[in-house]
Amino acid sequence: GQKDNAQTLGYTVVDASTVIATHLNQVMQDHAAEIIGHDEVQELLQKLSAVSPKLSEQLVPNAVSLSVLLKVLQNLLREKVPIRDIRTIAETITEAASKSTDPEQLTNAVRVALGRLIVQTIYGHAGSLEVITLDPDLESLLLKARQQGGAEAPVIEPGMADRLQKSIATACERQEISGKPAVLLVAGGVRGLLARFVRYGNKLVHVLSYEEIPDNRQITVVATIGKG
Repeated sequence: GQKDNAQTLGYTVVDASTVIATHLNQVMQDHAAEIIGHDEVQELLQKLSAVSPKLSEQLVPNAVSLSVLLKVLQNLLREKVPIRDIRTIAETITEAASKSTDPEQLTNAVRVALGRLIVQTIYGHAGSLEVITLDPDLESLLLKARQQGGAEAPVIEPGMADRLQKSIATACERQEISGKPAVLLVAGGVRGLLARFVRYGNKLVHVLSYEEIPDNRQITVVATIGKG
């Protein structure tokens, strides 16, 4: 009823149905990794088969099982990586599966292949990519912890984990205040570990590996996090 008055004052007026649709779309994006299942993956394979039947056959079941493919897609969606380029995803998994069918390693391979898309989604057309990095000593320590405890249960001293969490949160908050995306750029060996680590915080932090950055993009380091 106050639409005309609100528009006169410079407000953007949105009808209720659009608000609900936008909110629902956001909720679905936030929980896409939980929503996707075997049936949805099978539908993706059917669409792939329509345009590239041989690739579809090579992917499942020759290269990986349907369950492994599902885990890879869930890993990507969990970190807001679009999976619409199923052809590139399939080609990458088919090639990488000859070395390993571990979902995390396959996910890393796919992320590198989709690096240009991932960076574009986060930064848009920005000329310089502002990133937060880790001190080399800390990165080496985390890599050793991952090797000792495995990908799912790395051995990180509680005190250091707490300091690391706070340091990342502080650096990311500065980026948010300046209106820039919070991106942690790390070595590929610890990318998955750090991605899971920051997922427990309240801030949206993108964790990228150096291999995912396209050659034509420049990097600007705005903060470096150490062990202290």
